[in-house]
Amino acid sequence: MGGGLHDRVLDVLGHEIAAGAHPPGSVLRIDEMEQRFGISRSVAREVVRSLASIRLVVGRKRVGIVVRPRADWNTFDPLLIRWLLAADRTAQLKTLAELRTAVEPVAAGAAAQRATDADAARLVELAERMVATARAGDLDTFMDADVAFHRLVLTASGNEMFAQLHEVVEELLRWRAGHGLMPVHPRPVAVRLHCEIAECIRSGDRARAEEAMRELVAEALEGTLSELAATHR
Repeated sequence: MGGGLHDRVLDVLGHEIAAGAHPPGSVLRIDEMEQRFGISRSVAREVVRSLASIRLVVGRKRVGIVVRPRADWNTFDPLLIRWLLAADRTAQLKTLAELRTAVEPVAAGAAAQRATDADAARLVELAERMVATARAGDLDTFMDADVAFHRLVLTASGNEMFAQLHEVVEELLRWRAGHGLMPVHPRPVAVRLHCEIAECIRSGDRARAEEAMRELVAEALEGTLSELAATHR
């Protein structure tokens, strides 16, 4: 129960801070959290610790729990990404697309030079699974393969800092699926590009691996924004 309460209160406050309901400089008080959510002091303190770990708040003597400036937030944290997507979908999608455009194509190119034979074979296998599940309309299995594909590209790049970004990409991919922003049958161009990236990495074609990944990230943003626009008609 404690863990469930902690997660629920954390989610509420995280969404509120991300949406600006508690602007930078505002103060959160433990006693007010206890009363508002009907939680114990220990649970309230754990929630504050979780918020502080994402750099959303900081404790100050004789003041309380202060919301930090947005520039201080750990915007790579998957939870914060989720909250920011809820607060302003379009802006956050574009921000994440810019990050992916800067990183994933370079990672794909590096993987074409550094991936092991086993990693390259695994990428081809994942791409083939995406082809089969896209045709079948099995979005859950497709999404699992998609997440694994992008994680492996980042790790196979041989750049440990790229590898650390896999949680950011996974959060975005799963958020899209969870909010109905993917068609029942994934777009053929996206499936084809995954296959092409896998083959380029296996064959060592760095230039085309990088180019194809850039096309894929752009296609993903276009498709997501199109689906988002359709939901508001």
